[in-house]
Amino acid sequence: MTTVDEVLRYLNELDYPATRDEIVQEAEREGAPAAVLRALRGMPPVEYRNKDEVARSAKTDIAEETPAEKGAKARDKKHQRVAEYLRDTT
Repeated sequence: MTTVDEVLRYLNELDYPATRDEIVQEAEREGAPAAVLRALRGMPPVEYRNKDEVARSAKTDIAEETPAEKGAKARDKKHQRVAEYLRDTT
């Protein structure tokens, strides 16, 4: 998969609003690699008003959690629910 930045790199000359097909055509004209084109083709076939809408809709990688974010989630006990039958009651 690809990142949002890689997808948007090939859409600098595009005029909005634009349909998904127009966005894919622009990326092809700009020489986008296959992974970027795949991410753009995976978007819903609607009209996009700006790059932000494209960024939210493109099928891109989700950023991984940083170690600090993982640690914060591990310390947050209110979201760590365990089924009653799995609880240690001793």
